[in-house]
Amino acid sequence: MKVFRNFSDYTPQKPLALSLGMFDGVHLGHKSIINELIKVGSENNLETAVLTFWPHPRFVFNPNEDLKLLNTLDEKKFLMKKYGIDTLFLKEFDEEFRNLTGEEFVRQILVDQLNIKYLIIGYDHSFGKNKSGNFELLQKLSKELDFEVEQMEAINIHENNISSTKVRNALLAGNIADANEMLGYPYSVSGTVVHGKKIGRTIGYPTANIETDSVKLLPKKGAYIVEVLVKGKLYRGMLSIGTNPTVNGEKLTVEVYILDFGEDIYDEKITVTFRDFLHDEIKFEGLEKLIERLDEDKRLTQEFHF
Repeated sequence: MKVFRNFSDYTPQKPLALSLGMFDGVHLGHKSIINELIKVGSENNLETAVLTFWPHPRFVFNPNEDLKLLNTLDEKKFLMKKYGIDTLFLKEFDEEFRNLTGEEFVRQILVDQLNIKYLIIGYDHSFGKNKSGNFELLQKLSKELDFEVEQMEAINIHENNISSTKVRNALLAGNIADANEMLGYPYSVSGTVVHGKKIGRTIGYPTANIETDSVKLLPKKGAYIVEVLVKGKLYRGMLSIGTNPTVNGEKLTVEVYILDFGEDIYDEKITVTFRDFLHDEIKFEGLEKLIERLDEDKRLTQEFHF
């Protein structure tokens, strides 16, 4: 997969079947668009491409907003490549770009620079200054500018449309199964193992503290059953997101106890994949009660069917 941050660096080899949008999470709704792109591309000898934005435009419009995303940039690129996209455009949402009207964007970027022949958009997609670009505009311009346009229907699960917002809300409610079902893959978080307070090792549950990407959404505070990828191997794990209230902690931490594991992995990059929610963050009366709960969480993790 080829990746371009500037349209000027791109020289069309053949016409494009393209879709555009944030694609945050690259969930099943997005995957249906990608599958249609690949089908159209194969049938019409077109290269497949996705035009997305990095950083997220909301960082431009609301720089003080604490927006968290379902994918880091590396994760998004990995999923696009995995699902078979030929070319990924990562456009910075700068001042010049944000002032393009929908029609200017289609003429100047999609047609003149990228040579699109087929454009696929989601069921609720709008673009351009003041959201002046929509499916009706694309239908009008497609006849004049010689490209085809298709609007995809929403993908539903349990009679609900899938959206990035709904995936975020599920994760923030601890509804891991629902989030994973909408994504079409289990949600994961990666990070580097850093030094913590090392309290866990004093009670028989040494944990790896994970320093995560600041843009990445963390599920709600609590304990989770996870799968842990360390040095290419998978292990069962119990993960805690919270402030460790039992020992009067204040800073939010992400810590994982890896079952049947005893290696030193400081400074290693590891990935935790969320499989199930165990319970909310609890302030125990003392370490003895905490250990009892950890023993129970371990039992549930050992018995969980991955």
